[in-house]
Amino acid sequence: MTVDTVGEIFERAGCTGTLLVQPLDGEGEFGLGADQLVVPASVVKVLVALAAETWFAEGRLDPRERVVLGAAQRTPGTVGVSLFEDEVALSLRDMVVLMLTISDNPCTDALMNRLGVDTLNATAVRLGLRNTVVRSDLRTMLDSIGQDLGLAGWADLVDWSARASAAESADADEKLPGVRALTPGAGTSTTARDMVRLLRLLWSGQAGPAAACARVRAVMGRQLTRHRIASGFRTPVRVAAKSGGLAGIVRNEVGVVSYPDGRQYAAAVFTRSRPGADDAAINAAIGAATAHAVASLHRKTA
Repeated sequence: MTVDTVGEIFERAGCTGTLLVQPLDGEGEFGLGADQLVVPASVVKVLVALAAETWFAEGRLDPRERVVLGAAQRTPGTVGVSLFEDEVALSLRDMVVLMLTISDNPCTDALMNRLGVDTLNATAVRLGLRNTVVRSDLRTMLDSIGQDLGLAGWADLVDWSARASAAESADADEKLPGVRALTPGAGTSTTARDMVRLLRLLWSGQAGPAAACARVRAVMGRQLTRHRIASGFRTPVRVAAKSGGLAGIVRNEVGVVSYPDGRQYAAAVFTRSRPGADDAAINAAIGAATAHAVASLHRKTA
């Protein structure tokens, strides 16, 4: 299996992709554009979770503290608390669970606002994630998409989209890939190499306090969606992962693939497509590309 073959997997699915897979123990890697800047979308929530769990372990935040998320101020999203009609009270540690398992946006922003963007960037620096930068919370990022398309914010964009003509929608789709949030380096950015490094540090317990690393590993193992990296593997292989997507253009996933014999591989896959691309095909390509990369590494060490 060659790097070109993995590129062809992405091309057939209607996207471009970057990928890096490394064994947790030992040398070697399989990479395609591993140092290319990409838009992480919700993959960045792994870094948020680590920072929050570190503060819990160090006593800087009480994980049992209950926070009320009001209905009017909630960050938009397609799952979880974003869909609720009434205010919700949750502990900070339960927000971490919702953030990683179903990618809940209001919980993410509540945690990001308590930690601060500076803390997240300081964590990235401490861990040697040289190309990872968090620019803002999720609400600010979503509002910037609406603003870059000439509207007041995300809510106005949603309202406008519901009544826009086909020609207006097509024009917006042409402009969408160029907005700040979807431009690596202009918005929150990372690389496949940085995310694999983060995973390796988490799984080795070197990313922070042992309890913090263990907690993030355990909750990532309970992610609800299994249609990306996990789709390339079968039981009894286990996958602990975090997906990310944005505006029908970015579809990503990072995770650790664990075999019953003890072999483990850290993987980071980032894809980009035009609006209207085949979501299912790209998701399957993420799984297939990861499976081929893992198989190539295993053959080299067998």
